[in-house]
Amino acid sequence: MPKAAKKVLTPTQRALRDAAAWHGGWFAAMLAAAVITPVVSDGSPLVTALGVAALPGLAGLLLPRYGDRIEASLLILWTLCAGGAVMLAGGLTGPFAIWSVTPLAAGVVMGGGRRLPGAAALSAAIAAAVVLAQMAGFAPVTDQHPWMALFALVSLGLALAAALLIVRRRDAALSLDADDGKIADLLHDHAVLLIFMDAQGAVRRRMGALGDIVTDDDEVLGLIQLAADPVPVAEAVATAFRVGHGEIGFAPVRAADRWVVATLARSNSGLTAVLRDATLERAREAGLEQAAADAEALNQGKSRFLANMSHELRTPLNAIIGFSDIMRTRMFGPLSDRYAEYAGLVHESGGHLLDLINDVLDMSKIEAQRFDLAREQFDARDAIAAALRLTRVQADTAGVHLRGALPQTDLEVDADRRAIKQIVLNLVSNALKFTPKGGQVTVTARAQGPDLEIIVADTGVGIATDDLARLGRPFEQAGGSEQRALGTGLGLSLVRAFAELHGGSMSIESALGEGTAVTVRMPVILQEDAPAPAPLAAEASAQAAATPAPAPTAPSLGPNVVAFKPQR
Repeated sequence: MPKAAKKVLTPTQRALRDAAAWHGGWFAAMLAAAVITPVVSDGSPLVTALGVAALPGLAGLLLPRYGDRIEASLLILWTLCAGGAVMLAGGLTGPFAIWSVTPLAAGVVMGGGRRLPGAAALSAAIAAAVVLAQMAGFAPVTDQHPWMALFALVSLGLALAAALLIVRRRDAALSLDADDGKIADLLHDHAVLLIFMDAQGAVRRRMGALGDIVTDDDEVLGLIQLAADPVPVAEAVATAFRVGHGEIGFAPVRAADRWVVATLARSNSGLTAVLRDATLERAREAGLEQAAADAEALNQGKSRFLANMSHELRTPLNAIIGFSDIMRTRMFGPLSDRYAEYAGLVHESGGHLLDLINDVLDMSKIEAQRFDLAREQFDARDAIAAALRLTRVQADTAGVHLRGALPQTDLEVDADRRAIKQIVLNLVSNALKFTPKGGQVTVTARAQGPDLEIIVADTGVGIATDDLARLGRPFEQAGGSEQRALGTGLGLSLVRAFAELHGGSMSIESALGEGTAVTVRMPVILQEDAPAPAPLAAEASAQAAATPAPAPTAPSLGPNVVAFKPQR
């Protein structure tokens, strides 16, 4: 499990640490030189000078914190000790004369640019004080050791270089902290929390807040420690390290009624987690899911109601149609012509209404998932031919040529006979409604591998592109008001539903003024266990010669296809 987060240092803490390290380095260098000097020289003033020069380094190393007063006091100590070391080592002519500028380096380390003017003035004061002391005869004369002058030069150079490096790093850190502060404020305003983890899963840093779940004042907790159930979160972290990304939702340990979503992304340095409070989103999603479930329940109830009502309406309608037919045909005696005409209108209207109710009943059963296919094995040509015979009168009335193209060989299928017949009836009825007088409607049926393909093509007015997107949904219609008045808009939706119940599909191709072709494909063709042997070439030629040619008015559909035209 990942470790707890490491404490992140503030800019002030980092500055104190760097300054303490710089002072410690100076103190160590002076102490080492003081130990070595008696070995290579017997000059005790140099040892004393090194000891004095080491004092401000020791003071800066031991200080627990910095502030304006402490920095000013430490600079004064640097000035006094540096001046004393220079004077003890022979003044401006001694080996440590260059240390007159050490307050300048110390000022840079402790205060950066704001301390430079004061530190430069103190360095100049050291040089002036040493000159005056030498003129007054207070500076002792020491032996000149070239290596001591070289040591003083190298130590000062390293001190200045380290000071500049510290200042540069501090400025970069301050700039980064300023940017981080802006980012943190933005994250805080939007209740977003960032957690940065290293390659081992330990939390390196945390930015922002998570509303009242995790605030800026809270202790630094890792991603896994924030979750009430840490196991899924730990698994998500491990997965994100492996695949590079991930997302996990969890209830926080401090607010079990809330919901937090963490988006994980792997980087070169580890893993970044972006946490947001998704309680409202989750509640909204739950509300949408409930609303969808309620709508589905209402839709199912509506479908059941329509199915029941349609069933109840069919019984009296059958009686109306039957009795009006008896009156229309004068089965029980003579009837005046006007009453016979009215009986015929009642019979015709009842039949039309029964067709509409049957459509509504079928669609309601399909939507309520209560429609069961009565599958059987039969020749699909029989069902298609029966549908064509039923629509012959409608075609004659509309003045439209209705043609069928069926194969010579059997179309053995495993399907619902009534559904196949209903598909053709609905498609042909639609085509006849939208085909002007003198036009043509062609019904083609053929086997395409395991699929039964039924194509109903007309030379009618066509369908606009905008209407094509709507057709196939219940109660959607195209065309003018006179065509829409002839139906309920359930024909194509029933065709699509019947096709899909058989595992197939329906497609429509149309263009305004060029006609429409509706294609239904269903995988219902019965496959033979073994293919029949191919006939010899001579037998095939004889069979082809004996086969009558198709009528010239039939569409060209290849061999083994004949035209079917209902008798007028």
